[in-house]
Amino acid sequence: MKHLKIYGLILSAGFSGRMQKFKPLLDYKGKSFIQNIMLQLSAVCHKIIIVTGYKANEIKENISQLKYKIQYELVFNPDYESGMFTSLQAGIRKAQDADWILYHFVDQPGLPDNFYIEFVKQIDSEHNWIQPSYKKRHGHPILLGKDLFELIVNPSVESNLREISKYPIVKKKYWGSGYNEIFQDIDTEEDYINMN
Repeated sequence: MKHLKIYGLILSAGFSGRMQKFKPLLDYKGKSFIQNIMLQLSAVCHKIIIVTGYKANEIKENISQLKYKIQYELVFNPDYESGMFTSLQAGIRKAQDADWILYHFVDQPGLPDNFYIEFVKQIDSEHNWIQPSYKKRHGHPILLGKDLFELIVNPSVESNLREISKYPIVKKKYWGSGYNEIFQDIDTEEDYINMN
């Protein structure tokens, strides 16, 4: 695993419209969502790319308060209002030297540290899309191999990862993870209350 270059990719560009609060900066165990995820990813990733859009300066300020040395890069997506896929594309364009990307949503701060360590151990040479599952349901985050990067950044912005996943080049592996936190999805105030 040491010879593979794995980058974390966190999408933090959207409005958090249904939440009515800005999700990346919500508190979880004394740190913001995005700080928690960065710390977790730093254990398994060489670098973390954070794609911003809405309230980009607030995210930058929040991340600067982390008292840990983490290699990261902020990427502003000027097309963030066009949807999440444009942010994924913006992030991958900045990660062309990576072997794998660990693609992470910003509203999943509750995955245990061990999840990430076990997840990256699933990387092999036979697959380029690795996704965790729990009781036969597939969740997130997703590991994406280098040979998928060009496919993702080239389609029109109307595309999405679900459509990309149907291409013959995509070789999927589903890992029975044992972690139901892979379904964490904080979209509403009620979701947030229930996670604490």
